[in-house]
Amino acid sequence: MSETEFHVREVPTSPTTSLPRVKPSPKSTKIPVPFHYTASDDGTDENLLILLHGLGDTEVPFWKLGKSLRLPQTAVLALRAPEQIPYLYENAFQWYTSFDEFGEMIERPNPTPALQLLSKVIDHLTKDCSWPVSRIHFFGFAQGGSVVTEFGIDWWRTQQSTEEGGGQTVPPPLLSFGSIVTISGPLLSYPTISKPCPTPVLVVHRSPPAETALPNGSLNAFKKGYSHIVEAKLGPKPEGMPGSKQEWEPIMRFWSERLSRRQARACTSHVGMST
Repeated sequence: MSETEFHVREVPTSPTTSLPRVKPSPKSTKIPVPFHYTASDDGTDENLLILLHGLGDTEVPFWKLGKSLRLPQTAVLALRAPEQIPYLYENAFQWYTSFDEFGEMIERPNPTPALQLLSKVIDHLTKDCSWPVSRIHFFGFAQGGSVVTEFGIDWWRTQQSTEEGGGQTVPPPLLSFGSIVTISGPLLSYPTISKPCPTPVLVVHRSPPAETALPNGSLNAFKKGYSHIVEAKLGPKPEGMPGSKQEWEPIMRFWSERLSRRQARACTSHVGMST
């Protein structure tokens, strides 16, 4: 795929610009699942894109995808889901228990273990690897998309609880992630929070009769949990991930408006997938 030119917003002078250009790599002793990490190939780690695969996959294809995107000043971290799907002899993983004892899909799964895992990952990245929360971006496909959008709300709810119960005269500012992209991944629960999460979310989904079409009411649930929702509807075929330049265009444009650029002297960058 040829490169597409976008404008990437410049980062104003702030405490984050004093952080190291090249961030420390995540440590396997601190992240309890296998992962692949690659620093930005332009030598400046200003953004971090965390990728979560779908049901029955591994982190490797998404790590390769993240590298092929060649997002400017963006490191890539692809995580493997913590649970292997039972009774399969191949590398097929799930973010939470998805099937009952009869092999049927669970209608109301519990993503709590996956949310706890991501909380540990973010804690390590922010405390040990010098990543500001606002520079962390998520990309999730199907089950991975459901997990990252649930986690964004869970993180925001925790931030609000800390502020309300902290007792400080001037509470610390609430922190939200840079952005979330979910591909065919609906929320698993209807949000019940007093103030929506400000993290920008791009909801990419295929129209019916695609098997990955979002359930009815999914967009309303997103709008209840997040204050800034952008929708990108793809055609019913092909199934699965975006597969053409046209289908990737709204995703790349969304990132171009939200990824940060450290050097103030440059305001135009090439954002595109390699051929």
